[in-house]
Amino acid sequence: MSTQPSKTLETFDNPRPGRDYTIRIRVPEFTALCPKTGQPDFATIFIDYVPDAACIELKALKLYIWSFREEGHFHEDVTNLILDDLVAACAPKFMRITGEFGVRGGIYTTVVAEHRADGWTPPVPVTLP
Repeated sequence: MSTQPSKTLETFDNPRPGRDYTIRIRVPEFTALCPKTGQPDFATIFIDYVPDAACIELKALKLYIWSFREEGHFHEDVTNLILDDLVAACAPKFMRITGEFGVRGGIYTTVVAEHRADGWTPPVPVTLP
């Protein structure tokens, strides 16, 4: 596998396809460029998903995230783009992408985008006494 930035997302078979479970990934070193100024934007990207048949391979995800470093994107656009690309790659039952962007001009931005597969409903959480 390459160690250069790449838009190619790889997957592997879900080892427990009969069970709904959540995979949480935290990417604290996301960078892209502001499309207006060309200055770097920094963010932590949170990926939460319930896999169906496939899971995202983490090294490929790292190279994918790295591929945005020299591209200009608005926060809203890049968060939704990451969601679209990851959903296309692994077709999860549910996925939420949260982009927590660093301060720019005294303003912090958090963007949340979600995907839910047709017909999927989340399990009811268990509340213990």
